[in-house]
Amino acid sequence: MTFRLFRAARIVAALPAVAATASLSFGVLAPCQSANAQDSKTYVMKLSTATKNDPQEEWLRRFVAAVDKDSGGRIKGEIYNASQLGSIPRQIEGTQFGAIQAWIGPPEFLVGIDERYESLSAPGLFTSFDQDAKTINDPQVRDLMLGLGANKGLAGIAIMPTGPSSLVVRKPVHHLAEINGMKIRVLASQFQLEMIKRMGASPVAMSLGDVMPALQQGAIDGALGTIPVFVPLKYSDVTKYMVQTEQPYVNVVTVMSKKWLESLPPDLQKIVRDDATAVSDGIVQFAKDFITEQEKAWADQGGELLNLPPEEQAALITRISSIGPDLSKDKPELNKAVEMVFAAAAKNK
Repeated sequence: MTFRLFRAARIVAALPAVAATASLSFGVLAPCQSANAQDSKTYVMKLSTATKNDPQEEWLRRFVAAVDKDSGGRIKGEIYNASQLGSIPRQIEGTQFGAIQAWIGPPEFLVGIDERYESLSAPGLFTSFDQDAKTINDPQVRDLMLGLGANKGLAGIAIMPTGPSSLVVRKPVHHLAEINGMKIRVLASQFQLEMIKRMGASPVAMSLGDVMPALQQGAIDGALGTIPVFVPLKYSDVTKYMVQTEQPYVNVVTVMSKKWLESLPPDLQKIVRDDATAVSDGIVQFAKDFITEQEKAWADQGGELLNLPPEEQAALITRISSIGPDLSKDKPELNKAVEMVFAAAAKNK
């Protein structure tokens, strides 16, 4: 009996040492097992845009392909075009909160998050596609635009040029005076609102998905936008007239859910950022050529491309070129951004 008790006591005494050894063994193995599980995990990346069959969607296609290849299939991208995931404000909110992993579109839609997002849309800032493309890749400008929104759940990963704006209108316009009194759709940008006012018309801020029905119903007389948007979305079914005012120039940014991006392993975060930059660099010529193709497509669809007389176009540029400085003079941060982009544009003429 005494021997049995002594043996039992020895076994009990040994248990802590066994437990410690087991704990040590599992402590060494656990990180390896966790790392292996993490390495094999597949991340779904939902990407949203309001447009379709245009440079924005082409950017997304190239980005998805690059990330899938470089991540070895660990990140799987899903593209949702033509506002499948809701209106533009809903898409942006979804990206902020992580329900959507990324949104691509004009930064003017982000002015509610930071008003400096609209600095690139100041009328008169650019006079050519090439100048625009060079300016947005100026390090100061690029860092500013991609850094905005970080305190509101967004991480900027890319910026690319779209081209100059035009007006689609329900009736032909051959002179600036004929725009007087029209109701024209704009983005939610104070610069665009003011530009339309200085043209003698009434601006109406509206999300892209609502524009076509509003034109069809006569709720608006025209819409400010770009030919790479108007042609693929078949605005020629509603109107045949497009006035090439060429102002302002439009760019698009890709913003990603900061929370989602930072949840990725470091190597995948780097792949996402590097591929976004590489795709943006490689798509500039595609975007430029796309404008020429869509001008032809508009004509093929029965549309007319209209231009103001040269002297009226010059007068328009003079009238609207002070909008950026005028509207930002009492807003120090916005004014600083406007001055920066104007200086960069002048340097890159």
